Amino acid sequence: MIQSLYIKDFALIDELEVQFEQGLNVLTGQTGAGKSIIIGALNMILGERADTEVIRQGSSKSISEATIKVVSSPVLVSLLQEHEIEFGEFLILRREIRETGSRAFVNDTPVPISVLKAIGDQLVDLHGQHDHQLLLKEENHRGMIDSFGEIGPILFDYQNEYEAMKSLQKELSSLKKRESELQEKTELYRFQVKELEEARLATEEEEELKSEMNLLDNAEVLDQKAAAISELTESDEANILDLLNALKLNLEDLARIEPEFETYLEEINAARVSINEAVQFAERYRNNIEFNPARLEELRQRQAELARLQKKYQRDIPSLIAYLAEIQHELSIADNFDLAIEKLERSIQEQSIRLADAAISLHQKRLEIGKQLSNDIELELGKLGIPYATMEVRVNWLFASSGWIEVNDQPIECTDSGCDEVRLFISTNKGEEPKPLAKIASGGEISRVMLALKSILAKEQSLPVMIFDEIDTGISGEISEKVGRAMRVLSSHCQIIAITHQPQIASQAHKHYKVVKSESEERTTTNIIPLSEEEHVYETASLMSGAEISEATILSARELIQRNAHLN
Repeated sequence: MIQSLYIKDFALIDELEVQFEQGLNVLTGQTGAGKSIIIGALNMILGERADTEVIRQGSSKSISEATIKVVSSPVLVSLLQEHEIEFGEFLILRREIRETGSRAFVNDTPVPISVLKAIGDQLVDLHGQHDHQLLLKEENHRGMIDSFGEIGPILFDYQNEYEAMKSLQKELSSLKKRESELQEKTELYRFQVKELEEARLATEEEEELKSEMNLLDNAEVLDQKAAAISELTESDEANILDLLNALKLNLEDLARIEPEFETYLEEINAARVSINEAVQFAERYRNNIEFNPARLEELRQRQAELARLQKKYQRDIPSLIAYLAEIQHELSIADNFDLAIEKLERSIQEQSIRLADAAISLHQKRLEIGKQLSNDIELELGKLGIPYATMEVRVNWLFASSGWIEVNDQPIECTDSGCDEVRLFISTNKGEEPKPLAKIASGGEISRVMLALKSILAKEQSLPVMIFDEIDTGISGEISEKVGRAMRVLSSHCQIIAITHQPQIASQAHKHYKVVKSESEERTTTNIIPLSEEEHVYETASLMSGAEISEATILSARELIQRNAHLN
């Protein structure tokens, strides 16, 4: 149940906090007092779309917060655990709306608006005034039916098979499109594959070419420099090794007298070894130098060919190699399209059987739920003053010439919600054939059908809270009292918060609140006032007679309240 509601700087509301009670909580007030503002704040808390225009003039943000006493449910617990929100006896849902956007919190933990909405859906069912119109639109009937019974797992299985079929169909469409496109490109690809294969491309070839060309291009320089190194050790006039040997002998004599020369002696010995090795390497290297102008020209031509290919294809060598693999693969597909399409069509045929089985299971479950729901609604409508109501939930296959599945040799269209159309038919008069709901039901009848649906839903899903914003549209008098009585009985299953203008409904309240609008200091403010038992009687009387309230009206209001007090 919603234990408390706190609203600050929301439209005409400056700041208010109200405690609700278990059972039927009724809100009344003059037209324009701000009842819809309170519903709007509740909608924000439940994750509906926010509009910055609700921020009270002169304020930086608007706050709506509800403290809800909860009962553990697997779906709710899973949602909270998934978003690391601790589950306890109470949940505090909070929404802040600023000029720059809105923020949502659950137990002071920031959450996305979608999470706030998902949690709110598990706690509260809010019936707004526009929901009557939803009932009149047949495209919404299937979703309503799916709210009842254990249809969730069956629908989930169907949707898995549907997504698998959708994926296969998409793949087939893509494959056929590629086949058409490839047919136009096949000749080009074959030419490009031939050209690139003949080029025998290698990732490191460019660097290897540069290295080899550098050696061939500088063969004479290499030979001259290597010869010059050899000559340094062979000259009779300035033989570098002889000089080092003389230096070595002198350092040995010095080191015997002064040990500090030993370090330099070691370095001279190391230098003699290094110079000797360098000279020997230069002599060997010189013997292997290649003078090959023909090879150099060959490499230059290869380099030019690689440059041409890169310029033509606007790709470097590694990218050209990757592109070759890509178009080879495309040609392979082009050459095997028939086989690929045949294989995919077999998979689609197999999947259509699985999808048909899932669709039939879903169809049968909807028929079963529809039959039970029809009976339940008829019983509820009897309590609401339509004793001869006949309700039919008609579940029919969606026949289509290009359907994905077949049922009884008939092609059936599939959607992500199933392969059925669901329509509500009703007759409210004895002996009349049921007709589409939108064509036969009056505003008052629609209100009662909706209340019947909500009553069954509350018992079916054990929703903690149901909120009705003027569900009594189009009814009055004795029917209003029956509607109020049904709401009071329903409140034994869940907390109900109802906005009404009908005294017959207000009289049924376990707790009555009055929404008032006042003006002070050039500002208009909406507030909500819990009424005492005596004030409850007086407010009910005012709904019956307006501004002029007589003793007789008060007596009638008291009798009306007492008449239904025994219900619970």
